[in-house]
Amino acid sequence: MRHGKKFNKLGRKKGHRKALLRNLSIALITHKRIKTTLPKAKALRRHLEPIITKAKDNTTHSRRVVFSYIQDNDTMKELFGPIAAKIGDRPGGYLRIIRLGFRLGDAAEMAMIEFVDFNEVMLAAKASKGDAKRKRTRRGKKKATTSTSTTTETSIESTTDTSTETTTESEE
Repeated sequence: MRHGKKFNKLGRKKGHRKALLRNLSIALITHKRIKTTLPKAKALRRHLEPIITKAKDNTTHSRRVVFSYIQDNDTMKELFGPIAAKIGDRPGGYLRIIRLGFRLGDAAEMAMIEFVDFNEVMLAAKASKGDAKRKRTRRGKKKATTSTSTTTETSIESTTDTSTETTTESEE
C-alpha cells in the first residue's frame, strides 16, 4: 500500500537511496548539469532545493547542516561560493528539469537537470528577447479597419484610372 507515501523510494533501501542522492547532488553541483532518469531527477530536485536554500546564508550552522547532507569539501566550496552568489536573490526554483525522451536500452524516460542561473545560452536568449519587446495588437477591429481601408483606396484608384483611360481613347 502507498498510504502516506511522500517521496519516491526509487526501488532502493534507505542507505542506498541516501548515497544515490548524495552522489547525484555532488555531481550536479560540480558540473551544473547532469543527465539521469526522470524519477531520479525529480527526487534530486526535492532533495537539493532545501540544501541550496540553506546555502544562501553563509553561517557556520548552515555550513554544518549542508555538510551533513553533502559530505564533500570541494562541493561545499562550490555551493557556498559561486552558486550562492548567483542564486542569492532568487526565492526558489533553483533547478530545471528538461525531458530528453526515452533511453534506447530499457526505455527509461531520461531527463537533464540543471541550475537555472548557470545556462548561459538560455540567459542570453532571454536577455535578447527582453530587449526586443514587441507590441501586441488586438486582433479584429484594428486589423480589419486597416485592411478594409486599404482595399477601398485601391478600388477607388483603379476606378479613376479606368475612367481616365476611356476618356483619352475617346478623344483620339
